[in-house]
Amino acid sequence: MSFEIDSRLDKDSIKVGSFELCQLLLMNDRQYPWFVLVPKRENISEIYQLSNSDQQSLWNESRILSKLIMNIFNGDKLNTAAIGNIVNQLHLHHVVRYKSDPCWPNPIWGQLPMKPYKDNQIDEILARLKGTLNETGFSFTRLMS
Repeated sequence: MSFEIDSRLDKDSIKVGSFELCQLLLMNDRQYPWFVLVPKRENISEIYQLSNSDQQSLWNESRILSKLIMNIFNGDKLNTAAIGNIVNQLHLHHVVRYKSDPCWPNPIWGQLPMKPYKDNQIDEILARLKGTLNETGFSFTRLMS
């Protein structure tokens, strides 16, 4: 059985690429820089279910992504969460927050309808990620349009 992203995550996101362990998604909501790491493991819903080495890889990839997106998007706060109440597949959200964003200081989940990106906005985000992520062994899935 090959790894597949849950259909709800797939529908709401843009595949960016892969680290060694995780697939990186960009949630298709231009209200926040919002990324999701999904470990490429079947039938895992909780972090403790990962092997010790996979847990270390997840935290390392999360650290790399967190530092990168906070530097790129210059946020006031980074929200990181593995909630999974609706999507059972283990996935780790990374949301750059600003004191000026529409939901500050509350959580973003379920607050506002998503506002999809335009292609040129996605291209701009990918271009901003590209230089730094290439140095980490990351491979891009989506190419700029």
